Amino acid sequence: MAIFTQIENQERASIEFKANNLVRETKVLNIARLAKMLVELFGLDEPFKKVGKHEGEEVELHLVELDGYITFVLTSDIKNFDCRAEKAKNPVARLVITVEEGKILDMISSIIRSKNNILSVIKFSKFIITGKAKIKGNIMAAIKLVRCLMIGKHEVYN
Repeated sequence: MAIFTQIENQERASIEFKANNLVRETKVLNIARLAKMLVELFGLDEPFKKVGKHEGEEVELHLVELDGYITFVLTSDIKNFDCRAEKAKNPVARLVITVEEGKILDMISSIIRSKNNILSVIKFSKFIITGKAKIKGNIMAAIKLVRCLMIGKHEVYN
């Protein structure tokens, strides 16, 4: 009888683990889809034209609390903007977001609502200074991605 109880407990724990993983993966996927949708709808051409030599390179966004990754491929054409909810194969830069799970969307929406200018890049640097975000690898490629995500100049935000 004790063996059956132990097996049932292991099965329950396995199901809960799989359910928690599915919830985390869904949150990461929704964040990736939101970023892609907002850039497609409200994105500006200007930052994409400035991608330059970083075109085709992968920049990875690592969400530590969700244990998830979003891969962005830098492009000079906004129509080709793409992101995937998976770990990058060969990232040139990695943005590591270390805020609590409940504040991840607030931080990302703060970045997205920002205007694409030098003051907003300085505003983004406050996340780095406070340790909420880290950049590993090519800093310029990471900043180019962040600037592509900043859609605050669009008239919908006026």
